[in-house]
Amino acid sequence: MQTTSSAEASASTGIAGHDIATLLLRLALGTMFIAHGLTKLLVWTLAGTGAFFASIGLPAWMAWPITGLELVGGALLILGVRVRWVALILAFELIGASVPHLANGWMFTAPDGGWEYPVFLAVTALALSLLDGGRLTLSHLVKQR
Repeated sequence: MQTTSSAEASASTGIAGHDIATLLLRLALGTMFIAHGLTKLLVWTLAGTGAFFASIGLPAWMAWPITGLELVGGALLILGVRVRWVALILAFELIGASVPHLANGWMFTAPDGGWEYPVFLAVTALALSLLDGGRLTLSHLVKQR
């Protein structure tokens, strides 16, 4: 009976630890962005999100493009389409989302939320941007054809 090591199996399929790691990052971040976009759309509503944005000095109309960015960007990350650029754009969105929380302290459990969670997500999105999406992506599948 011949056994195959996981390294040999990975080499034969072309799938490496990097591909699995980026898939996990894409799925986690993509799901988080879709959840946040849906919260803005269905729970707070776009009008409510716009009112919150206005209360922190942003134009209320920004609720629409930010919600769209989170929904579409999250879906693109999950599918693995233009991961490097989508993750980079979303990292900048998260940096912007961190700003209103800076004065609230580090922990996100602080009143009005601290900056720890959005900054962690921004760094995670930036890391994904640097790694790109790996081979388990729709973009890679299309390139192979």
